[in-house]
Amino acid sequence: MLAYRGRIAAGGVLFSTHQAGEALVPLLVGVVIDRAVAAGDPVALAGWLAVLALDFLVLSYAYRFGARQSWYAEAWADARLRRQVAGRLLDPRGGGETGRLPGELTGIAVSDAKRVAELQVALPILIAGVAAVAVTAVTLLAIDLSLGLLILLGTPPLLWVVQLVVKPLEKRSGAEQERAAQAAGTAADLVSGLRVLNGIGARPAAVRRYRDSSRQALGATLRATRAEGGFLGTVQLANGLFLAVIALVGGRAAANGDITVGQLVSAVGLAQFLIGPLQMFGFVSARLAQARASAARIAAVLSAPPAVGAPEDGVAPGGVGPDGVGPDGVAPGGAGRDGAGRDGALPDGDPAAGPGELSVRGLRLRRPAGGSGDRSERRSRVDPATLEAGDPGDGRHDGDDRSSNDGRHSTGRLGSDGVDLDVRPGAPTALVAADPEDAAALLAVLARESGPGDGRVTLDGVPLDAWPPEVARGAVLVAAHDAHLFPGSLRDNVMAGAPETADPEPAMAAAAADQVAQTLPDGHDTDVSARGRSLSGGQRQRIALARALAADAPVLVLHDPTTAVDAVTETRIAEGLAAHRAGRSTLLVTTSPALLGQAGTVTFVVDGRVHARGTHAELMADDTYRAVVTA
Repeated sequence: MLAYRGRIAAGGVLFSTHQAGEALVPLLVGVVIDRAVAAGDPVALAGWLAVLALDFLVLSYAYRFGARQSWYAEAWADARLRRQVAGRLLDPRGGGETGRLPGELTGIAVSDAKRVAELQVALPILIAGVAAVAVTAVTLLAIDLSLGLLILLGTPPLLWVVQLVVKPLEKRSGAEQERAAQAAGTAADLVSGLRVLNGIGARPAAVRRYRDSSRQALGATLRATRAEGGFLGTVQLANGLFLAVIALVGGRAAANGDITVGQLVSAVGLAQFLIGPLQMFGFVSARLAQARASAARIAAVLSAPPAVGAPEDGVAPGGVGPDGVGPDGVAPGGAGRDGAGRDGALPDGDPAAGPGELSVRGLRLRRPAGGSGDRSERRSRVDPATLEAGDPGDGRHDGDDRSSNDGRHSTGRLGSDGVDLDVRPGAPTALVAADPEDAAALLAVLARESGPGDGRVTLDGVPLDAWPPEVARGAVLVAAHDAHLFPGSLRDNVMAGAPETADPEPAMAAAAADQVAQTLPDGHDTDVSARGRSLSGGQRQRIALARALAADAPVLVLHDPTTAVDAVTETRIAEGLAAHRAGRSTLLVTTSPALLGQAGTVTFVVDGRVHARGTHAELMADDTYRAVVTA
């Protein structure tokens, strides 16, 4: 708001000039009566009427240019706030969106920003109201001392009453905005998943959920409206009583002969005029209460802590510094400062230019009880009764002697308190998680959406969190299961993250997206609607997979990329994917047998620990693994 203080000041001065001109109107009318009408002087009448016309000209132009300054400041403040909110939400470090639905964030960026920006107009109006009361008080002091003192002494208590009754409005305005944003978020969430809801027969439950949210928003709005109505009614009553007292004192002064008829007319006119400035105080107080509630919601987004640290932040969340080491100079897992720059300096070279060897050591997918990542009610696909001899707690798997008991990290370490994983160029590496939340936790760390805690993730020997999040994400591309498509042609969607000179055809063929293009009316040039709603689920998945393949990242992480395609297409995609990524590092986080069959090594995670590791064919002998991948 301070960025536009010049325009706010200009608007305040011009609005004050307008209000002063308005206050002079009843004064000039009284002068006309006393000096022209009562005296019967037509020349004086013409002169004072000309002065009155000039006053109207000045006050009209003052309002016009004052409004231009104020509304300009409001428009730019609104745009600036929206950009700030959008910038925080798009910050590569994340965190601003945590715990909020997309619709709620939209409400904050639009509705709340608008309410705060309205102060750019409300403040000049407040300045003008103060100026109007001051001019009125001085004028009435000149007419009659008692009238002037009444204005000067009566206005502060009136303002105190206004501030007293505005507090409930501020509280309920905040609740109103909160509930409205939640309802908008719920609506956006349901609309985006309408096809899925219809497919699983969950539409009635979704309707009930939205109806409940909408009713809560309606209730909050009605409470805020009643509070605003009560506030305005109280202000009007207080203003009316105050003006009645002014009129009574002025009438008695005229009856006693203390003031002339013209002065009485001026006094009554000024009392009538004073209604406007006093209402301004109520208007500004209401806007200020609403703006404070909205500003608190905006501040909560802007000040939200980042989900992951950047190298310049000093220490990333989880106690790991920008170079991947702790404050004692030793990295989790025992490694020292051997790849990241010292004193927060970035490592040399481009992470996307390396061979793409990704290493995960000691990554805890389950936070300690009571921690921010605690999941007391876990939805695992595993029946505890099936864990028998393969219980991850004993550190062994049936027939598997590759576990390490010397406390050092190794590729074959099973049952350890944390996940160890290596992804190297060659055949794809796969990970199967009995609990989908474990898979989500791993993906969040690899996508630099959360910190590794006391674990360690390195790319070509350099800690992944030694790089800024946006740089790390270019080298380790995590393609989410629910990846969005954007408005534009099918070709534009596939090439969204690819080099300009890249050929999209190999990636589309590997993802079986070429079949999608063949079925569309304009082939590669067919327009895709927002979020790909004009396509089926399987078509969206194939295009999203083709986009991920076309990006040609050194390390590609795919999360369930084929859940919406048929078995024949899935087999073709699995073969095409393995061939397309040959010689590159690929991690498949999936339970698809077709994809797992193409993996050189499969790591099976149960309850946040590595339960078994081997090929898909070998692990199918494990009852627990078989239950997960065939569920």
